Amino acid sequence: MKVTVVGFWGGYPKVNEASTGYLVEQDGFSLLIDCGSGVLSQIQRYLAPEELDAVVISHYHPDHTADIGVLQHALLIQHFLQEKRFHVQAFGHIEDQAGFNALEYKDLMSKNAYNPNEVLQLGPFYLTFLKTIHPVPCYAIKVESDTAKLVFTADSAYQESFISFAQGADLLISECNFYKGMNAAQAGHMTSEDAAAIAQSANVKMLLLSHLPHFGDLNQLAEEAKETYSGEVLLASSGLTITYTQGGAPNVVHR
Repeated sequence: MKVTVVGFWGGYPKVNEASTGYLVEQDGFSLLIDCGSGVLSQIQRYLAPEELDAVVISHYHPDHTADIGVLQHALLIQHFLQEKRFHVQAFGHIEDQAGFNALEYKDLMSKNAYNPNEVLQLGPFYLTFLKTIHPVPCYAIKVESDTAKLVFTADSAYQESFISFAQGADLLISECNFYKGMNAAQAGHMTSEDAAAIAQSANVKMLLLSHLPHFGDLNQLAEEAKETYSGEVLLASSGLTITYTQGGAPNVVHR
């Protein structure tokens, strides 16, 4: 399993970067988790948009879905340029019908509802879901394969159910929109301390802080997390990749 940070900003992307988007690949299957602003531009550093097999959406806020429309346009344009039929499966919840319906586009992208109470198999991956605490319906996503298990919190205030959901994960990608001591829960988000507490209690092997704030010294987030979590802490950055192989240590590469 190879995990690539396509975008990691909360709210909106900084210049030449993107808000939330994570590319997960294995055995020739390419899965995109969330498709925020700037993701389509950034993902072309790693693969062509028409090479995607599936997109899974945690919730329908623009910083997680803004580039769905331009991804659909890319599929349409490449369909004509290459004279090929491309098709990407898009998955989302149905608690926001307008957001869900926007996933459908001609015969190039199909909308599919995931059932939060069932396992979803996509290629080599098995996905399970956990509802989060956020102003709109949102689901954390766990992705498991024969080489690794990752958990993506999506957007949420702290909740104890994350601990059992993420138990023993190789990688916890946790939102971290606020600094230690701030009232993140009021906004439906978490602090560095919240993310670290989940990672420590769930015995995850690595913590990747994402959905980063637009203020303060971001390195402070990692230092604050290390006060609680004894494992490896990484700050998300464009192009960072983590590759897992059976029985081997993860390979982390910073671009």
